[in-house]
Amino acid sequence: MRRSIFFLLLISVFMITGIDESMAQKEVKYGQYNGLPRQDQAMQKWRENRFGQFIHWGLYAIPGGVWEGKTYPYASEFLKGSAKIATSTWDSLIHQFDIPKYNPKEWAMIAKNMGVKYVTITTKHHEGFCLWPSEYTDFDIENTPYKKDLLREFVDAYTAVGIDVNLYYSVLDWHHPDWRYDIKNDEDKAAFERFKEFTKSQLVELVTRYPEAKGLWFDGTWDNSWKKNGQFSYELEKLLKNKRPGLVVNSRMRADEHGSRHFDSNGILMGDYESGYERRLPNPTDKEVLTRDWECCMTIPENQWGYHKDWSISHVKSPMELVEMLVQCTSQNGNFLLNFGPMGNGDIRSEERKIAQEIGEWMKVNSEAIYGCGPADLEKQDWGYYTFNEKNGKVYMAVFNNPVLGKYKIRLPKSHTLKKASLLTKQGEELDIEQISPTDYFIVPNKINNKEPFVIILEIVDKLSGKFHQKALT
Repeated sequence: MRRSIFFLLLISVFMITGIDESMAQKEVKYGQYNGLPRQDQAMQKWRENRFGQFIHWGLYAIPGGVWEGKTYPYASEFLKGSAKIATSTWDSLIHQFDIPKYNPKEWAMIAKNMGVKYVTITTKHHEGFCLWPSEYTDFDIENTPYKKDLLREFVDAYTAVGIDVNLYYSVLDWHHPDWRYDIKNDEDKAAFERFKEFTKSQLVELVTRYPEAKGLWFDGTWDNSWKKNGQFSYELEKLLKNKRPGLVVNSRMRADEHGSRHFDSNGILMGDYESGYERRLPNPTDKEVLTRDWECCMTIPENQWGYHKDWSISHVKSPMELVEMLVQCTSQNGNFLLNFGPMGNGDIRSEERKIAQEIGEWMKVNSEAIYGCGPADLEKQDWGYYTFNEKNGKVYMAVFNNPVLGKYKIRLPKSHTLKKASLLTKQGEELDIEQISPTDYFIVPNKINNKEPFVIILEIVDKLSGKFHQKALT
């Protein structure tokens, strides 16, 4: 009996020790340091913008996914690897970057009419070519036939129409001789130390040369070489933010000293917002994303960022598909960054112009349900998504799927009641409300045009106070 008790106690000790080890947090010196979520004015503006334009532009726009007559279906900016093109051959494309149709003012108007509030442009993609005249490399816009500071013209044009500018920067650099995928010996270490200095110099150059830029969007940070330099990237982010107070930085910039990316080894977000949602969205009922700022970057074809000549190789999303993604992001506390890939001559392809125009037409009518909005903390229904504007107290329901019954179900907490519903386009005309239980309601549409997604405004009040309060809905 005593022996059995001894073994039971021994097993208990091992179990407790195991639990303690699994729950133990790692020491992280080079993780998050801002304190999240940021509530300063710059971050509030980023959050309220909700809708952004992504622009992938570089030398890869010249071949456009086609090399020596063969079309490569993978992303065009990776054509160098897909077609096994020699670095010297690829780099010689710099002499063809003439861009006679580049008109940044026209680009900015297309974006403004689409309804975006911010833009992120690839100042340097993985190929290493820089869209600005950099003091630290000759592989830049200054040494193309165009010669002028393309990025300055871009920043000026977008800023002039009220669109915030963010600068994308790829750490990964196929052109630079000191880039390493991993650090395996002293030679690699010495080379990567030089590369780190190059990277720091270019980033300081960008935030100094373009002080209008609101944020930095990092990419190409997944290789072991970068993940082994958590202290450097931590100190680099601090340096850049000290030089530019208010600078907003995505979660792709850093790994902690243990090699964890986006989130540190204890699950704490690094950077000011999560940018891991690439060509995908969270589950519509995912509540974890409501607790942090995040952004989804989305392509129009399934997997094309830079200009690709042939869009027939994959599904191309329709304007209303993209609008639904934008609304879903807003409903879950996220931003939506929609990508465009300008052509090698500087023009915007006709398909992208048309998509931008159709999204813009919807936004002109319904943007009130997007800008400055976030989660409504109401149970999701199959017809679409709720958004909520804390400043005006309005709940918006964006309808994308029409139920067979022709009625739209609403479920509220018992402490609240649905007082009024009206179309966003006809706020003076109330829609019929049918209460079917203490918590459930049907909104009965009165001659609603169902051809396109539409928005209904809900007036929801607390039964005791008579006022709407978001936290009471959680």
